Amino acid sequence: MPDSTRSLPGEIPLPRRRLPRKPGVKHISLALQGGGSHGAFTWGVMHRLISEPRLYIDGLSGTSAGAMNAVVFADGFIGGSRQGAIDALARFWGRIADLNWLPRSLARGMPGISDGWQVDSDPMFMMFDLATRLFAPTQLNPLNLNPLKRVLAELVDFERLRRRTDVKLFVTASNVRTCKSRLFRTGELTPDVLLASACLPLMFKAIEIDGEHYWDGGYLGNPAIHPLINECASSDVVIVQINPLYRSDVPVTMRDILNRINEMTFNASLVREMFGIATVSSLIESGALEDERYTTVRFHQISAETELAGYGALSKLNAERAFLQHLHDLGYETADRWIAETFDRIGWESSVDVLEKFV
Repeated sequence: MPDSTRSLPGEIPLPRRRLPRKPGVKHISLALQGGGSHGAFTWGVMHRLISEPRLYIDGLSGTSAGAMNAVVFADGFIGGSRQGAIDALARFWGRIADLNWLPRSLARGMPGISDGWQVDSDPMFMMFDLATRLFAPTQLNPLNLNPLKRVLAELVDFERLRRRTDVKLFVTASNVRTCKSRLFRTGELTPDVLLASACLPLMFKAIEIDGEHYWDGGYLGNPAIHPLINECASSDVVIVQINPLYRSDVPVTMRDILNRINEMTFNASLVREMFGIATVSSLIESGALEDERYTTVRFHQISAETELAGYGALSKLNAERAFLQHLHDLGYETADRWIAETFDRIGWESSVDVLEKFV
């Protein structure tokens, strides 16, 4: 398989006309961003979506935590239909909570130190963050231990999953040597592929697959949109976004600056890809581009930017069970409102203005 997921301009279908509403179940594809423990928000979103009998998920593209959500979800669905997917995600995030190795300090709850779910000023998290900037992963973790590999191997039947090439799964990782993204499809998925997609270079050694080394897919595809457009039956793509695009204020403290750099870095690939889609879309709408290869695609977004933006970058390392459950509940409630407000528009029109949101 080629090492790059970049596609030719002619391979990106874009909106040309509205289609009539169709009765019954509506099909969607999901684009799942990565973001550490904030991926529990996506867990809640997926729980609500799969619980909705009027919706069917055709394909999933994910990066980092989004990739893990996608694979665990799909394997659970194969084994036990909708309830199987719900139970699989609950087991996975329960195991993540069991692995919580970075406790909050004894000063938890003291004003200015560890308020609510904000841990950017918590001494324990600050010390770990500083250590990752002073020491290489080979020094911090010389044995290259990652308990997530065991969790994934125990919870997901990868051999069964790889045989189901009809299940549309797309996982992105970033090639360290070539600076190109690598798209792994269902038949290639292993625990190492998921670890590669979630490999933060300041915390873990690059993951080697087929002689190449990979870091977190968020640097080059968070997540990849084009496979959902080109390889899935649904013409409605739902982006589950957990890295805020917009902030009302300009960061001034060093912590806030680093946090915003993190957000911009992990949104850059999505913004770039959506900019390309919006550019071609505007050419089609103006009549400057006519090509029968283009078909209708509609975009939707589920996010809680205001709430997630308030937690800070270090909260993505917080795997407290209560925090993960809080994020799940936030995701579930957000998706519930989205269904109530948007369901009638699925299959008919986009509910997010791509030009306004990403350009």
